[in-house]
Amino acid sequence: MSYSELEEPSRADHLWRYTSWKRIHPSGQFNDVPKATKATLKLRSIEDGQDFEGVTLEVASEEDFERLAVSGSSDVSTQFLRAITDGDAMVLRVERKIRLDAPVQLDIECEGDICALHLLIDIGDLSEMELITRISGDASWVGILRQGRFGDGCNFNDVVINQIGSGRILRTDGINLGRDAQVRCGAIGSGSSRCKSDLRYTMDQSGSSLKVNGSILSAEGMHNDYHVEIFHLAPETHSRLNWHSACAGKSRTIGTGMLRIEEGAKGADAAQLFHNLLLSKDAEADSIPELEVSENDVVGCGHGTANGPVDDEQMFYLSTRGFNEPEARSVLIAAHLNSTLSEMGSQVVHEHLLHSLTNDLEAIM
Repeated sequence: MSYSELEEPSRADHLWRYTSWKRIHPSGQFNDVPKATKATLKLRSIEDGQDFEGVTLEVASEEDFERLAVSGSSDVSTQFLRAITDGDAMVLRVERKIRLDAPVQLDIECEGDICALHLLIDIGDLSEMELITRISGDASWVGILRQGRFGDGCNFNDVVINQIGSGRILRTDGINLGRDAQVRCGAIGSGSSRCKSDLRYTMDQSGSSLKVNGSILSAEGMHNDYHVEIFHLAPETHSRLNWHSACAGKSRTIGTGMLRIEEGAKGADAAQLFHNLLLSKDAEADSIPELEVSENDVVGCGHGTANGPVDDEQMFYLSTRGFNEPEARSVLIAAHLNSTLSEMGSQVVHEHLLHSLTNDLEAIM
């Protein structure tokens, strides 16, 4: 179904309750499909001298669309991003059985008034690698659609960092996991004035395992709305969603987790947890963990959420160790966000992400 055939989503739909389509649309006019500038892409290794043979960026073919762009047929954000990219897409392709020691970084640079990208992800069977995708630039509005498949038996770490300047960003993911795929996904947010992200993962092959971690830093008047859906359709599937945010100034963060275990997904194991650190009396954080379980024979299903300010006892302890108040707060914020950051990949990836987050903390806080 194309975007022109769809109706504007209602605020009654929990997906659009906190960020209406009108607020995230480039012009606010539902029927408007403006012309977008194409994002600039570049692949590189985060370690000097390391190659990444077997990882390529290519223009998507018709066969790529048929095989990889299978999600969101009636989803407004998916179909809008397909329309605004004018049916063009790039493919990030990882060959079968590729094993890379050094993480690969994909830089997505977004400039101009409206900038968009449709990226298809084709991860080969039995491949092993870590990918960091960094979205940056000074575009006023950014749209990123990622669709694709993590292959059978792959071991893949997929981290996306939002470092857009003061613009707005709409990000939509529609990813399928292959049989026995072991996947870790991370979302790091420290940029953009308004972010709406819908991340959807489908586990329709048995034995797959998925861990989704979020480290979201909000300051001033930022508005971050993340919606994560994990569909357990096959037996013996495992998922964990762990989301941490730190909210300062008059910012607001929203985290919605929907775990769906369909009938027939025997032995499924799913859980989600949200932790929000409130750094000012004007900051706001909403967490909405949701479960839909249609199968009786499951290992477990659980969810939880917690909000709270900086711990006074921890602040006092750090003050006795020579930290002034701003330094102590920064340490506690970093520790809070690092608890999920450390789960996003190897030690090399963790050090790279921690360095980036520390720089963002210094700039924002």
